[in-house]
Amino acid sequence: MTHQQDTLAYYAEAGAFTDFGQYADHSQYLPDSVPELVEVVQNLGIYDLFARDFYGVTLSDDRMSHIHLRPVETMLEALFAVSDKALTETRTPNERIACRCHAFTKLIVSLLRAKGIPARARCGFGTYFGTGNYEDHWVCEYWNASDNRWVMIDAQLDATWREKLGITWNTLDMNNEQFLVAGKAWQLCRNETVEPNRFGIGFVEGMHGLWFVAGNLVRDVAALNKMEMLPWDVWGGAPASATTFTDEQLAFYDELATLTLSPDSNLEALQTRYQNDERLRVPEIIFNNLRQQTEPLIMPNTISL
Repeated sequence: MTHQQDTLAYYAEAGAFTDFGQYADHSQYLPDSVPELVEVVQNLGIYDLFARDFYGVTLSDDRMSHIHLRPVETMLEALFAVSDKALTETRTPNERIACRCHAFTKLIVSLLRAKGIPARARCGFGTYFGTGNYEDHWVCEYWNASDNRWVMIDAQLDATWREKLGITWNTLDMNNEQFLVAGKAWQLCRNETVEPNRFGIGFVEGMHGLWFVAGNLVRDVAALNKMEMLPWDVWGGAPASATTFTDEQLAFYDELATLTLSPDSNLEALQTRYQNDERLRVPEIIFNNLRQQTEPLIMPNTISL
């Protein structure tokens, strides 16, 4: 196999968090085309913070907590507890699982891999949320064999989201200006092209800056190693908000940015760095920053670290 074939084979296989587990039989009923798979995902998830305003749905606290689920297997377990409808059967907004951007991305990555289509989650920043800044976000890249290229898609942006945001461009073939992977954001900050405080979560005070970009860079490295974490999971090399970066730290993130901007040619280096550097490797106990607590890294029963 060629280097490119090895890379595609790697991303075509499910990872620790994208395996269907006990629900593997459900994958055989999935449609074949990428647009149809995206529609399936949009039929499964509802963005919790906008459930009431966008969809007229009030979620219970228990259902809101589903945003903290990491493995797709447990996400599907929660989904079928809400409604036992098949994955391809139409669900009302109230029959969907609470999601945020990472969950929509993880679901589409899982479905694509279940169909044997190479796919990977990318952590970075979106430019299309109407704030004029670069907002914390996750999207999916999949390998389009007919075009012989990676294509970026945002599975969160259903018709409702597109209308609210005034989006008229193709959300199933995005460019590098619409979404910036964390490595690109880091380089823009380091080159003083963009002010670091423009990167983060615009509606939350203090959640922006170079430290935020560095944290997303660590999460992107993990995602490229098929460990698609929660956006608020913190470990190892993800710095605190008060961090004053040393030259050594800056060099560390500079290297990660370079590696993640060309993940195909750098996949072996990314895997080696991830496995051998505890700043990057996801530990068995993770800190959930949104809940402000440590918790075990819950894995599907059929998958081991």
